[in-house]
Amino acid sequence: MHAEQLEIIDFLRRTSPFTELPDEALAEVAGQVEVAYYKAGSPILSFAEEIHHWYLIRSGAVEVFRRNGELYNRLSEGGFFGEFGLLRNNRVRFPVTALEDTLVYLIAEPLFNRLFEAHERFADLVEVEDQTRLRHAVERQKDANPLLNAPAETLIGRPPLCLTADASARTAAQRMSEEGASSLLIRGPGADDRAGLVGILTDRDLRDRLLAPGLPYDTPVSQIMSTDLHWVRHSEFVFEAMLLMLRHNLHHLPVLKRDQVLGVIALSDIIRHESQNSLFVVRSIYQAQSLEELVALRQDVRASFSRMVNEDANSRMIGGAMAMIGRSFKQRLLELGEEKLGEPPVPYCFLALGSMAREEQLIVTDQDNAMILDNRYDASLHEGYFRDLAEFVCDGLAACGYSYCSGKIMASNPQWRQPLRVWEENFSQWIEQPTAEFLLHSSIFFDLEGVWGNLHWADMLNQLIRRKARQNRRFLAAMARNALHRTPPLGFFKGFVMETDGQHSHSINMKRRGTAPLADLLRVHGLSVGSQARNSFERLRDVIDANILPPGRGPDLRDALELISMVRIRHQALDLEAGREPDNRVEPDNLSDFERKNLKDAFQILSNAQKFLRYRYA
Repeated sequence: MHAEQLEIIDFLRRTSPFTELPDEALAEVAGQVEVAYYKAGSPILSFAEEIHHWYLIRSGAVEVFRRNGELYNRLSEGGFFGEFGLLRNNRVRFPVTALEDTLVYLIAEPLFNRLFEAHERFADLVEVEDQTRLRHAVERQKDANPLLNAPAETLIGRPPLCLTADASARTAAQRMSEEGASSLLIRGPGADDRAGLVGILTDRDLRDRLLAPGLPYDTPVSQIMSTDLHWVRHSEFVFEAMLLMLRHNLHHLPVLKRDQVLGVIALSDIIRHESQNSLFVVRSIYQAQSLEELVALRQDVRASFSRMVNEDANSRMIGGAMAMIGRSFKQRLLELGEEKLGEPPVPYCFLALGSMAREEQLIVTDQDNAMILDNRYDASLHEGYFRDLAEFVCDGLAACGYSYCSGKIMASNPQWRQPLRVWEENFSQWIEQPTAEFLLHSSIFFDLEGVWGNLHWADMLNQLIRRKARQNRRFLAAMARNALHRTPPLGFFKGFVMETDGQHSHSINMKRRGTAPLADLLRVHGLSVGSQARNSFERLRDVIDANILPPGRGPDLRDALELISMVRIRHQALDLEAGREPDNRVEPDNLSDFERKNLKDAFQILSNAQKFLRYRYA
């Protein structure tokens, strides 16, 4: 063995987590490491770039950043970084820069994976243990960047279109016409500019510098192109590209990665990017003048969902935005319905139920709604109007992507279109004499929100529910038993238990086995402490403040809810990206080892929380 390898082994023996490895594994590492040197101030890893090595600092120091530029950590000799990127799709999540002149050992991904799989203690030290690991994963996600912080490269729609500087203006115009492009990058032989670029030719250059002065079409593009080049690095954020374009009055901006051109982003790409903002989608909904225009916005809703996921929004932001969009569809359909049918004969309130009322709606959702009618409602006079209005709204929602409720809990069902006094009687009876039939729907009816009309009636029902439920132990016990019907998918040895459905036998339904039972148990706790909240995170905050949970369980539940929700959300976003119809069925084999371990931790927390629910209310 060479002296250099012996020196490396000696260093590894003194450095955690390598202290957990046997000598033969240390020898293998020493025999395969590569050495790299970085001068102080030079970047080592850039956000979103591919990563295939794990980094161990031999000497020097580095700074680790969040993608918004905020300092995340400083590491010195013995510190390591890059493991999060290796375990999460081989993309750098935390950029790293050398703080001092730094020497690092690079361990290739295959060797890292073998060590990770073969030596559990080593793996545990690389990650963070148990709930702390989960906590850190969620905290990182929670503190991720706000919207608009997508990297510029995400706006690139095609590879760069290039032409040489001696090509004619006619050739350039033909190329732009054939490709449907509004710009061409111009390269010059022997040029020392980045990527050999000497200029950019745009529609505006052809108009202002060729056609307006009347130059011949065989004029070389070198005479009419723009030579004052600006560019943006691939990892810089969209808003930085926007600022650069505004500062220099640019409509096109090349995107570079290590001096290679990835493509060009245009002002239209920025506008298209912004059109996927959820607020823009909501504005478009209110501007729609017909059902057909509303239906046409379905793809914008999906694009908005995908964009929020890609920009690391947390589950509360995504659930809240999707609920806001769903509410807007309901409200605009009711406006259009009233325009079509005329003024309502008596006041009413249209209700959102379930996930929309909790502001936890995702892209895969059905419609749960109902209608409160004025107590002066007379079926012989008014039924036709409200039947037609409810059917107009429910059919419209279905056309816009909100499936009909399989249990027919919709305002189009006359059973759920009742005067206020009937609703008050129903809720009183359900709480005082809970039946098996009602409990089947309890997860829907006890999360209600008024979205249109006399919203005060929805507030009155919510007050009645909270006042009566808190005082009724029998009702809470029935709700608790009902909340235990859906259990987390963990077996006796804490392995995943897959669905028994033959078609989806290798998957886990993340709604039925994860987010729904969490929402159910938090609803019971929330009602027991008189919480006014509907959102599960807000209910949990009230439950923690009421001090009814064992020490430490509240934060664990919050992290479990966030992690399970985000696994479900990311799965749906990946389905959309792949052109598949999104669903709630996640196949653990498609998750990284890091995600599988965190998911088991989260399900174990849910399982423990259900045991406590049984103990407290049984």
